[in-house]
Amino acid sequence: MIEKSEIVLVLVDLLKPFNPEAKPLVETTDIPAELNIDSVGVLDFIMEVEDHFDIEIPMNSVASIRTVGELASFVQSRLSKA
Repeated sequence: MIEKSEIVLVLVDLLKPFNPEAKPLVETTDIPAELNIDSVGVLDFIMEVEDHFDIEIPMNSVASIRTVGELASFVQSRLSKA
C-alpha cells in the first residue's frame, strides 16, 4: 500500500500549477484558503488527482476536504479499497 507521505508529495506536485506564488505546501496547508483557489480550480485539481491515482472522489466528499493531509488520507483510503 502506498504511504500517506508519498501521496502528499504527489499532491504537492499536482498543486504546483495552482500555486503561482510558490508557497510552501505541507500536510496542514488549507488548499482553497491558502492558495486562493476558486471552486473551478478546486474541481480541476480534483480531476488531476483522480486521473493520477485512478480513483473517483465524490463531489460530496470534496466539500469536507480542506487540507493536503486530509486529501492524502482520503486518497489512501480509496486506494486501499481498490
